[in-house]
Amino acid sequence: MTKLLTPVELNNVQLKNRIVMSPMCMYSCMEQDGKITPFHMTHYVSRAVGQVGLVMTEATAVLPEGRISHEDLGIWNDDHIDGLKQLNEQIHSYGAKTGIQLAHAGRKARLDSDIYAPSALAFNEQSKTPTEMTATDIDRAIEAFKNGAKRAKKADFDIIEIHGAHGYLINQFLSPLTNKREGNYGGSRENRYRFLSQVIEAVKTVWDGPLFVRLSTDEYAAGGNKLDDILYFAEQMKQQGINLVDCSSGGVVPASIKPYPGYQVKRCETIKQETSIPTGAVGLITTGIQAEEILQNGRADLVIVGRALLRNPYWPKAAADELNETLTAPKQYERGWK
Repeated sequence: MTKLLTPVELNNVQLKNRIVMSPMCMYSCMEQDGKITPFHMTHYVSRAVGQVGLVMTEATAVLPEGRISHEDLGIWNDDHIDGLKQLNEQIHSYGAKTGIQLAHAGRKARLDSDIYAPSALAFNEQSKTPTEMTATDIDRAIEAFKNGAKRAKKADFDIIEIHGAHGYLINQFLSPLTNKREGNYGGSRENRYRFLSQVIEAVKTVWDGPLFVRLSTDEYAAGGNKLDDILYFAEQMKQQGINLVDCSSGGVVPASIKPYPGYQVKRCETIKQETSIPTGAVGLITTGIQAEEILQNGRADLVIVGRALLRNPYWPKAAADELNETLTAPKQYERGWK
């Protein structure tokens, strides 16, 4: 059996293979209420039918003002639980595990209402200038992540991922490009990490399952976090009991990025080797052979697939065929997969 299709256990939750559906925003809550729609049911469940080991939902806002857009999924009140629970029931019925990415957009929220960030700096000239968060705002956001985790547990998610990447709120605290605060939450990397640290600790008071953090491991801009800073953050997360770092990049400030196959894997590999924390590799991973190489060479523990799964919900089957492996089909599809 290839490593890609081998089960793996993370904090007492076993995935049947190492293929993860990457969180990808769908902007499909057309009622602007943050609730699951028929589209979401079709979108996520079809990837479970396709035998993805872990289906991760898109960035799911812990506060209304934390949405990237008015059409984002939400988990800021109890009305969201039932739809998410029904989604999880369907995904679980096909043997996949489920994850939710808890998120707050910070200054990258494209909303009519006020938006908030560590510092009053707009993302670009077209973006709204956020309000600098007070101590009360910070405490409210931390409590919102905690309450989101509590609701995620009630909705029967198996794994939680905290979104600390792509220039959203947590990333804005982490980066010196976006965090110009003084005091406990700004300045040194120890202080810039404090908000994420407190979010993790708050979530852990209500959640004892696997806990991931998505991190932008390269900011592609002078004056941003360097590799040493990223390794420091990863080491701190390891000490706090984070089970895996989902290694993405970019999004902190406008930057020119020239992606190529596996362009984020090197930093993922370095974080795994230098800190011994499990990692997930993401970014233009498109073939089974490419995914297998990453795993066999110890560059990551999970392979997180995004756009390739948008093109083909049955990407795990295609990867298995490429690796000359047999992937167990849902019983309804057995005659087509043999």
